[in-house]
This record gives sequence, structure tokens and C-alpha cells, in this order.
Amino acid sequence: MADDRLPTWLYLEGHLKTLDQQAVYYYIHQRGAPASGLILLKINPLDGTALLMTQQRDLDGVMGWMRLMKGEAVPDAEADAYIRRAMDRDPDLWVIEIEDKNKKNPFEGKVF
Repeated sequence: MADDRLPTWLYLEGHLKTLDQQAVYYYIHQRGAPASGLILLKINPLDGTALLMTQQRDLDGVMGWMRLMKGEAVPDAEADAYIRRAMDRDPDLWVIEIEDKNKKNPFEGKVF
């Protein structure tokens, strides 16, 4: 049976174009596997902290977002250290940083 999911690069391309149109600043720290890499998202509210989230599928296979670091904002340096370890472990991982003072995830999907 074929998998009808969008490749990661195409999913991101569409969402990042929308961010461009909304003048939301983002930075791609690591480009992962084009077809199947998961996304680690750093939401930076520009106050010295960051919120980390990663893509995760629920038991029904629906893509959503899981908050990392106990779901709380952590000091920026701690978030960056986590990201470096994640990139070392998984070269297929996409790492995107979004600047948003309201700590809003711009991607669709429920948050676990």
C-alpha cells in the first residue's frame, strides 16, 4: 500500500512560504531527509527562553506536535544544547526556529 503523506520538504515549503507572506522570521538550523525527516521546532519569543516541539504521530497515525522539556519554555542556551544533541543523533531531522512573542506554533496539528 502506498503512503500518501507529503514529503517533509514539500510540507515545509508550503508552510514557510506562508510565514514569508506573514513576515514571520524563521531560520532553518538543519535540513533533514527530504522525504521523511521529522521536524524539531524551536519557538523563540525573544525573551531569552525557547519552547521546543517535535512532530509526533498519535496512535491513529495523525500527525501532531509534542512539547519537549516538560512542555515549558527553557533558557535559550538549554534549548540550543538539546537541539545540538538531537542533530547529532538524527541527521535526518529538520530543525526550524520561529520567532514569535506569543509562543505560537504556526504549523497545523494538535499538541500532545
